Amino acid sequence: MPPPAHHGPADILLDDIILTHSLFLPTDQFLRELLHSFVRAGGLGLGLGELPGPRRKQACLAVLLHFLDTHQGLLQEDEAAGRIVKDLYLLIMKDEDLYQELQEDIMKLHRLVGTVELKIPEEKPPPSKQVKPLFRHFRRIDSCLQTRVAFRGSDEIFCRVYMADHSYVTIRSRLSASVQDILGSVAEKLQYCEEPAGRLETLILVAVASSGEKVVLQPSDDCVFTTLGINSHLFACPRDGFEALAPLPEEIPGSPGDVEIHRAEAEELAAHLTAFHWELFHCVHELEFVDYVFHGQRGRRETANLELLLQRCSEVQHWVGTEVLLCQPLAKRAQLLKKFIKIAAVCKQNQDMLSFYAVVIGLDNAAVSRLRLTWEKLPGKFKNLFRKFENLTDPCRNHKSYREVISRMKPPVIPFVPLILKDLTFLHQSSKTLQDGLVNIEKLHAVAEKVRTIRRYRSRPLCLEMEASPHHLQTKAYVRQFQVIDNQNLLFELSYKLEPDGQ
Repeated sequence: MPPPAHHGPADILLDDIILTHSLFLPTDQFLRELLHSFVRAGGLGLGLGELPGPRRKQACLAVLLHFLDTHQGLLQEDEAAGRIVKDLYLLIMKDEDLYQELQEDIMKLHRLVGTVELKIPEEKPPPSKQVKPLFRHFRRIDSCLQTRVAFRGSDEIFCRVYMADHSYVTIRSRLSASVQDILGSVAEKLQYCEEPAGRLETLILVAVASSGEKVVLQPSDDCVFTTLGINSHLFACPRDGFEALAPLPEEIPGSPGDVEIHRAEAEELAAHLTAFHWELFHCVHELEFVDYVFHGQRGRRETANLELLLQRCSEVQHWVGTEVLLCQPLAKRAQLLKKFIKIAAVCKQNQDMLSFYAVVIGLDNAAVSRLRLTWEKLPGKFKNLFRKFENLTDPCRNHKSYREVISRMKPPVIPFVPLILKDLTFLHQSSKTLQDGLVNIEKLHAVAEKVRTIRRYRSRPLCLEMEASPHHLQTKAYVRQFQVIDNQNLLFELSYKLEPDGQ
């Protein structure tokens, strides 16, 4: 989505409000105020009520155009907002004065409304949706090689729900489905509907992590699929069966990385990491960052792509530890450390700071960093390079080193996304949104400025030269469907088997 153009303070103010209005006014209410402003004199806090009728209508059209330009891809999930946009659109299209004076803007409005799929002017049954496989949920080569596209709450996916004995049922579900809906699908599969009444009410849905940690999900919770940990799974059981739930056995590869990590060159692995993470980053709508920080659980439906990107960052960290700790020969393990440091260097060169950070954090995992004999075999050049990387990722002075480096980068850039969320969280907690009943414009501007940095990072396309060959596809598939161990206790067990204390 191309960023809206800005030409002056008024455009910046409008963009600030469109990006951050949800902090002080729900979207449907914001649009309702805009609709009321169009049909009669009234205020929206933008000074529209002070304008004469025709000018006020033109201002409303400008606000609506900017709103639609920014919210593309999200309005399909908000039926109430979609209906208001439709009503306002129909009013504007019938306004002959606007038609005569602002034909170009009217045509742009028509195109934008078509883009957000509001089904105007007549309602039609929605087309049959294609099921989208979430990466991690199904490791199919044909799925993982496809270019990633953005997820929306109404998208349908397949998901496995396990029983206490580790048998499972596969259900087809909306991404935004509530826990109650998921349990209903599970019960139907298990034919609980034929059993005594009330049996369904005894079923609970539990997220079980590989470490054994268990969390009971509430019936009203929704969009749970994208919030699961890397190796977490959904379990359905009667309430009295909660204590008996155990995680699935660790899926440790028989031959680490299927030898792909040892066969592929560092430059090739780094290029595939960057390409995949650019796809995932590009799927994240800029407003997901605002929803994630400021609306928490309420905004989860709009943050699925961001949560998947954050999971991937964690997955890469554990990939590094998994590969190193599953490598038995000491010399080969030292070569693997060297390769990962090379991968981090190439990712930094590619301006993929997300992968760079994840690889460095993975090498700093205590289960890896304690391998004294392995690190001693590393050439001095690579030890020094890794120390530089650790300094760059050091959080001291509010990540000063990283901020200086990324400020000099020109797009395309893949930033270390958790730090953007940290900055937004600081803005959220350090000042109030409303002061004495008035909106804190300075806070809204600071939040919007942070969102605009994301636009800047993505303002130019990523172009990497990638060869098309069976070997290339094999490496691409490997990078896009890592099998990792995310249980820290198990990683430590592997570490101590390789190098016991005192060695």
